Amino acid sequence: MLVGISTATFFLKELTEDTFSVIQRCGGQTCEVFLTTQSEYEPSFGELLIQRKGTLDVYSVHSLNTQFEPQLFNLAPRTVCDAEATFRRVLAVGRQLGARVYTFHGLSRLKKGSYFDPVWVGRRMRELGEIASEYGITLCLENVHWATFNAPQFYADMKEYSPNCGCVLDIKQARQSGYDWREYLDVMGDTLKNVHVSDVAEDGNIAMVGQGVFPFEELIERLKDYGYDGPLMIEQYAKNYGGYDEVAQSVKYLKNLIGGAK
Repeated sequence: MLVGISTATFFLKELTEDTFSVIQRCGGQTCEVFLTTQSEYEPSFGELLIQRKGTLDVYSVHSLNTQFEPQLFNLAPRTVCDAEATFRRVLAVGRQLGARVYTFHGLSRLKKGSYFDPVWVGRRMRELGEIASEYGITLCLENVHWATFNAPQFYADMKEYSPNCGCVLDIKQARQSGYDWREYLDVMGDTLKNVHVSDVAEDGNIAMVGQGVFPFEELIERLKDYGYDGPLMIEQYAKNYGGYDEVAQSVKYLKNLIGGAK
């Protein structure tokens, strides 16, 4: 199990292409590249990232999903066609970088009480997963409180219809959804491909990993029980910390736990 850092952790502090050197200085062993705008979905930008990343491994890619991911489920053929074209552009950059996973949100729950049929979503996810596989990437649905996978039961009902897809556990989003992260992990099981981590203070606010009260030792043990061998990907907001030394401390904290976990 490696410790990685999402480039999103440095959003507005560093340009995407400049985050790799920071991640390496902080001790990150792998990373998730968060592509933040349309111009970053271009092959030329992928080439720039290749030049800048050096030997750093890119495990996964993420997009500014609200730009096109909800439209992948639209009923209008022209809309779907345009969205799939953008989807393929992101996948192509991911392939350039050697990414194995695409962190996906899908639909947005814009209205209170929004209902998405898990069977319909699962079948569409399977189609999108087939597209991703053309690029050597596994499409993975992330639990997000305002998006498709907002509740554990949704994924439990959906996953049999998209056996070629995986999932991403985000412990912050689990808390924001009002469910225990363990409930998500139980329904994810061996389909889990990526884990986004942050910490939480006693007052409920987000804290840097290792500075709050989240039970990381238990998380690591449970992940091992499920045979998970992917990364622990630190994904924090830039406002959560002052200097990069705090990010480095979070990396060190997780490395020590992984090394010490039984």
